[in-house]
Amino acid sequence: MPTNIINGKEIASAIKFEIAEELRKIKNNTGKEAGLAVILVGNDPASTVYVRNKKKACQEVGIRSSEYHLPKETQQDTLLNLINSLNQNPEIHGILVQLPLPNHIQSDKIINSINPDKDVDGFHPINVGKLVANTASLISCTPLGVMTLLDKSEIPVEGKKVVIVGRSNIVGKPAALLFLHRNATVTICHSKTKNLSDYTNKADILVAAIGKPAFIKADMVKKGAVVIDVGINRDEAGLIGDVDFTEVKERTSYITPVPGGVGPMTIAMLMKNTLIAFKNTLNKDLN
Repeated sequence: MPTNIINGKEIASAIKFEIAEELRKIKNNTGKEAGLAVILVGNDPASTVYVRNKKKACQEVGIRSSEYHLPKETQQDTLLNLINSLNQNPEIHGILVQLPLPNHIQSDKIINSINPDKDVDGFHPINVGKLVANTASLISCTPLGVMTLLDKSEIPVEGKKVVIVGRSNIVGKPAALLFLHRNATVTICHSKTKNLSDYTNKADILVAAIGKPAFIKADMVKKGAVVIDVGINRDEAGLIGDVDFTEVKERTSYITPVPGGVGPMTIAMLMKNTLIAFKNTLNKDLN
């Protein structure tokens, strides 16, 4: 069975092209541009790279991006004041606070302070609640990217056994809800799951989001399964996923590489969420 490697870079480029076209039409019709504010606190190397990639994507699609790079010792109240001013700013349609934040700042408090209508990361409790109820318009970017990869690759989800390894609020839990909404049968596994391979070996679609390099081995994967690798880990050789790609790809029908799989899709979905938030504002203005 030949393995199909899912090219996230290619799919993300096509999506960004569509977003750029739509933004261009809106600008021609209304004279208005979408605005995204990205806040980075400190100098975490991975976060700095992510922010740079997000800025580049904004330039590609025609979103006006404002970057706020604050020193590591910035106090929580200062950050809350900045978010409050961005909440009030009609030119800003999306607000993203790059995680992780320094230890002295409470991430929950910061996320909760973002206007849910501008929460393009989909992390605010109101947006999470809407996701549970299947009424969300702003959905966590990585899980949304995973679903979009499957859709664009014409891989059916309905009725499939989906196993997600990882239960984070950013990937594991929202991904489980998205699969449930699409009529898949979902199992969430995590670091305390006993006999993990008993579960992974039954998966038609296996999503690896555990944050351990090359953790998923060939003997943990059912022959012909679809494997989506969400992991991004750095080693001496560069970026490596949560899946032992070389070993596992021989058993799969489809697999995502790292880099070039889910990563580019996360940024494309951020652009999509910013477009959605922007359009929601325009609709409110019309009403």
